[in-house]
Formats: sequence, structure tokens, C-alpha cells
Amino acid sequence: MNKKNKFYITTAIPYVNADPHIGHVLEFVQTDVIARYHRLLNEDVYFLTGADENSLKNVQSAEKAKISVQKFVDQGSQKLIELTKLYNISNDSFVKTSQDFHRQAAQKLWQACRPEDIYKKHYQGYYCVGCESFITEKDLVAGKCPEHQTKPDLIEEENYFFKLSNYQDKLIKLIALDKYKIVPESRKNEVLSFIKMGLEDFSISRSIERAHNWGVPVPDDESQIMYVWFDALSNYITGLDYLHAGELYQKYWPADVHVIGKGISRFHAIYWPAMLMSAGVELPQELFIHGYINIQGEKMSKSLGNVINPLELVQKYGCDAVRYYLLRYIHPVEDSDFSIENFERAYNSDLANGIGNLVFRTANMIEKNNLNIKGRKIEFKANKLIVEYKFNQALKNINELVKNVDQLIDHSKPWDLIKSDRAGAKKVLQEAVDKILIIASDLQPFLPQTAKKIEQIFTVLKIKKPTEALFARINN
Repeated sequence: MNKKNKFYITTAIPYVNADPHIGHVLEFVQTDVIARYHRLLNEDVYFLTGADENSLKNVQSAEKAKISVQKFVDQGSQKLIELTKLYNISNDSFVKTSQDFHRQAAQKLWQACRPEDIYKKHYQGYYCVGCESFITEKDLVAGKCPEHQTKPDLIEEENYFFKLSNYQDKLIKLIALDKYKIVPESRKNEVLSFIKMGLEDFSISRSIERAHNWGVPVPDDESQIMYVWFDALSNYITGLDYLHAGELYQKYWPADVHVIGKGISRFHAIYWPAMLMSAGVELPQELFIHGYINIQGEKMSKSLGNVINPLELVQKYGCDAVRYYLLRYIHPVEDSDFSIENFERAYNSDLANGIGNLVFRTANMIEKNNLNIKGRKIEFKANKLIVEYKFNQALKNINELVKNVDQLIDHSKPWDLIKSDRAGAKKVLQEAVDKILIIASDLQPFLPQTAKKIEQIFTVLKIKKPTEALFARINN
């Protein structure tokens, strides 16, 4: 099967124990930009996202809500699906890890691992439900998990373990030589430093009692449930029909890019490639790790009351406005602050008074003066900034193009020129339209709805009434 032109990209799959937050939207939107970009280059793209339904925290939340776990995770997954639709995410599929095909495929991956890499032993350790992971005592800060600021549980039971130490040298070589490329470089160096300190084998199952009989059963051992991270990571292949080595799997695996947040980098940079090597499955190409969205310097938390509701945000301001801010003002790989005040300021300056005003004034001058100007569809061009995940810089450059066209119009004053030199005014506005359509072409991966509207205004529709503004100004 020809894989030359394929591009397979994934997001991490969020837990469904709580409502989606703006951090989920950031990852969806970043991944969507990359997927749309490669489609515009006529590549055969497959974009997978989904929901992690098998974690212990989902079970605990369902018990608290006094409903069945299946009903609880179904509701949570539906919220994520609705979120992807509201933010115009172009995923091709959505995998749910409680589905039978996923369970069977995760078991297939377990059984494909080398027998010498999986063993059973009695174990005692600190377990953070938030991380769904055991934590060593040296990693605790003031007795708490540094990621979730909660005290872990001390667990003692017999589990299956994966011999991660068998893959230490191979992982160092793969990552150092970018055979499995980790972006940004700072995260790559962190991962390498962690591996070089010595990898410890990790538990890959839980007792059926502690898992509350929820999750993927370990093959040939009814007393154990598969560790949620072993199960969840496998979604990247189970969602391609790894179970039957189906057409999607044959065509799209290995993944070209996994997009994840920094809090789960070790699972994806270390556990996942080791599991795949053990199972004899080809490794993904690249891991892109983004930072977190903070609120006034603090991580979003329900207990702090600082969670930004992405549903309210998109309903009030519109999909492309929120996409724009996340891509332009949230740094691609570093932690960034989010505030409604900064969002509204950027909305007014860059969108309402920027691209929106430029399109509005240009179209209205053409309509008002009945000028026969019609733009041509611009061929989309490759942009290395997107390939390098520099979404903010790419949009900054587009903003500069907007300012340049505004300056062209302000300097030439076609509204005055039309009185004495109609041909000269038409020439200026034709140049403006040509440049606006270049801007629209560049905007396609970032703001697909806005780009389409601009193209329709100048190339598709014959406008018989004044053009409406793309972005109405917000009155603070």
C-alpha cells in the first residue's frame, strides 16, 4: 500500500471525569491546524481524537454522581464530541476506550509484547489517581503529587509489570537521534535526562477490586484489569483497526505526529515507544508537546474557581475568534496566561479593527462605487512555521500583511481617487483584493470559517447589499 502521501495525526484522549476546559480546546485547535495544513497540501490526512473512558477517576466520579460508569462516560465523551464540533475540529474519527473493538485491540497489543517483558510481582507504592500513575517518593513535593497537588494513596497489591529497563539504551538512541523526534528541544532534553537517570519497570495492571471491575481485562487473568495508560496509549492504533490489521492501520500507521500536553510527556515519550518495540510495532515519527494555559499564573482548577468554560466562550465570541486567540497569544510550547480582558483586547485590535475592518471597508468601497472587481482563488502555499509548530509567529506575519494592505488603502485614498480617476481607484482596490485573498488563503488552517467568508465575498458571491462585518467590535 502506498504511504508516500499519507499524514496521520492524533491528540491525546482526555479523561471524561469532568467537563472539558480551555486546555482541551488548545490541543484540539493546534492539532486541527496541522491536519488542515496537510490537507491543503493535498496530502492524505487521517486525524484521530477520542476519550479515555477507563480511568479510575471516571469510576469515582460516576459513583459520586450515582449513575452507572458506562452512562457517565457516555455523557462525558459526548461533551467532548460536541466541543470538537463547536470549534470546527476536522477529526476523521473519535475513539472511545470502553468500546469492544478497543478493548480487544488493547488485549492484542498486550499479547503481542515479548513474554520476557511482562512479569507479575507484589508491589507497594504511592498512587496518584489524578495522574493515574504510581509516583516515587522522591518525586513528591511536601508529600503531594506536584502535578495535581494532592496526597497520593499508598497501595499494596500484586500486579503485572512491564520491564521498561530493557529499553533504556534503545530509547536514548532513538530520541537522541530524532528517530522518535520530540519537539520542543527542551522537552526532548528533559526526557533524555530522565531516561539516563535509570528507568524503573512500571505496573501495567490493577486488581479487579481496585479498578472496580472497570476497564480492559488482562488476557488470561480475570483477577487483573489493564493499567489505564497501557490501555489508553493503544488508542492510537486501536482507532485504526489494529485488531484486524485493517486497511486504516495498513495505510496510516505509524503516526506522523502525536500532539500532547507536557503533563503526560513521559507516558508518550518513554512508555509508548517501549511498548511498541516490545510488540514489534513500528514507532511513531514525532511527538509535539505543548504547554499549559494558566489563569493569572496559576494552573486552572475547579477548587480555585478559575476554570474557563470553552462552551460559554465560543457561544459568546464565535469559533474563529477563540481559535485565533489560542493560536496567536497562547505560546505553542510554553505555559501562557489567559484572561477575558486580554482576549477581548486582541479580538478588537486584531479581528474587529484588523482583518474584519479591512474586508468590510474594501468590499463596501467596491460595492458602493459599482466597481467590476473580482478576485481569483489563491493556491495555498506551504508555510514552514506551521510545520515547526510556530502558530503564533505565522499569525503575527498574517497580521503584518493586514496592516500592509490597510496602509496601501490609507495612502492611496481610493474614496477620493474615485472622483477624478476611476481607473486608478479600481487599480488600488484590485491590488487590495488580491492581497486580501492571499491573507484568506494563509488563514485557512487557522480560521477556516473566516477564510471561507472572505473568499466568498471577493470570488464567489455577487454582493447586492453592503457587506456585514466579519467581527463585530466588543464594547468593553
